[in-house]
Amino acid sequence: MNKIRTLYNAPMSYFKISNFLQKYINDNTIIVCIGTDRCIGDCLGPMVGTMLKEKFFPLNVYGTISDPIHALNLDKKLSEIKSKHIASTIIGIDACLGDSENIGEIQIRDYAIHPGKGVGKSLPDVGEVSIIGIVDSCESNELFTNRNIRLNLIFQMSKTITQAILHSYYLYANFNNVTSIPKHN
Repeated sequence: MNKIRTLYNAPMSYFKISNFLQKYINDNTIIVCIGTDRCIGDCLGPMVGTMLKEKFFPLNVYGTISDPIHALNLDKKLSEIKSKHIASTIIGIDACLGDSENIGEIQIRDYAIHPGKGVGKSLPDVGEVSIIGIVDSCESNELFTNRNIRLNLIFQMSKTITQAILHSYYLYANFNNVTSIPKHN
């Protein structure tokens, strides 16, 4: 299992992320962004999904601020996505908890996300590749509280992840001379 770690505001962090992602990005890749807009700490995924859609990202993106994929609908949405996109590579994106010194870190891994694990929920794994953003400390008794997490942190992390995904697709498209834009959902 491979993974890289970078702070969202480190110089060229998007480039480090995109270099890792480029081997997983192709016209058969789907981005699944997990979280809800009802909690600042958990809106990282939907914010990335929204930013990708606003940039007219050419691949399928699921999970946005207006149509989130969260604990209550994850099973259903994941079944729909997998039946619609058979044999696609899924890149899952989610916020998570970690050590306080790692807040702001983005991790990209060649294995699935385990959503809800940090808050004691048992949900299905998502993706073959995962991008997680550490948004708060797991040392707190009040997980994902709005008092602890600044929206600016989530926004800046989302921008870095979005830029990295866009750049990884750019690398794929240029290397493979992609001239047509695939349809997205």
